Order: sequence, then C-alpha cells, then structure tokens
Amino acid sequence: MQTQQRIFIYAFLSRLFTDTIDEAFLKDLKNNPDLLETIGQDTFEWVVNTPSDRVLRDLNIDFTSMFVMNTQPVESFILDAKQETLVGLQNPVMQFYFQHGYDVDMNQTTIMAPDHLSIELGFMQALITKDEIQAQKDFLMEHIGRWVIPYMMGMRSMAQTPLYQELCDFVVEFLISDLDYVSGACA
Repeated sequence: MQTQQRIFIYAFLSRLFTDTIDEAFLKDLKNNPDLLETIGQDTFEWVVNTPSDRVLRDLNIDFTSMFVMNTQPVESFILDAKQETLVGLQNPVMQFYFQHGYDVDMNQTTIMAPDHLSIELGFMQALITKDEIQAQKDFLMEHIGRWVIPYMMGMRSMAQTPLYQELCDFVVEFLISDLDYVSGACA
C-alpha cells in the first residue's frame, strides 16, 4: 500500500471516530463513491439512496450509542481491569508518544484521553508522514493492534447503520493488512 493511501486512511478513520458526522462531512462522503464502496457496498447504497437528513440522524444516534454512551474508544479504559482512563505518563500510550519525541497537545482537541482511538489513529498518520516505520510497527503491535481489532469486532454487533457495521469490518481488515505491511517493511 502506498504511503499517501495509508496517510489518508488513518486521517479518515481518525476523523470518523472523533465526533458525529456533520452535513459537510456527509456531503464529502456522498461525493466520494469510491471511498463509500471501499467501506462496503451496503454503506454505499445506504448513504447514496437514503435522504441526507435521515442518514445524519441515524449515524449520529449510532455513533452516540456505540462510542459515547455504551463504551468509550479509549485504550486504557478497554484494557485496564478497573476501566479507568489513565492520564499523564502513567498512560502507556503517553509514554510511547514521549519516547518517540512526540508532544500531544490535548488542548487542541475536545477529546480528553491521549489513548482515544481517534488520537491513536492520528498518531499513526504522523508516524507514516515522518516515515518512522519501526515506530509504526511498534505502535501497531503494542497499542492499536492489541485493542482496536478486538474492540471493533465487538462493536460490530452494536452497530445499527450500514456505515458503522461495515466500518468496524473495514478497520479490522485494514489494521491486519497494515500490520502485515509494516512487519514486512521492518524485516
């Protein structure tokens, strides 16, 4: 997979898990049929053939139910038996950012957890942009791959809309493929 494709996919996924989809983002999705078909055929047909106001309503209900009310897509919350969000350098993800010379400015986002799925995906985008292949592999192995793949497999059954159902499948397939890619590049 080409570097620009990987950067785009991680940026796109980071945005999808940051917040609910707004009208402008939905318009962009509707204007990108190839991207919709990449996520899945049911997603393409549903987004293209359903009135935008209904799509927005259903997606926002689904997002809120899946990623706000029932569970938070936060690594320490998912992996820690106490289900606590770890902060500062007690958070292993923050330690990873720090060890690799990255300063995550949490004041630039409404997300309060440095190990939120959206921030981790954005971090991968930065690692790819800087061509830090070993760090990409390490981050996928130690963090994203450890929790996001099983998390998405579990979230799939909660999804009510075609976009979030197929997005869960897409994320699993993409991350497995990307881990295979970076593992081969590091060999």
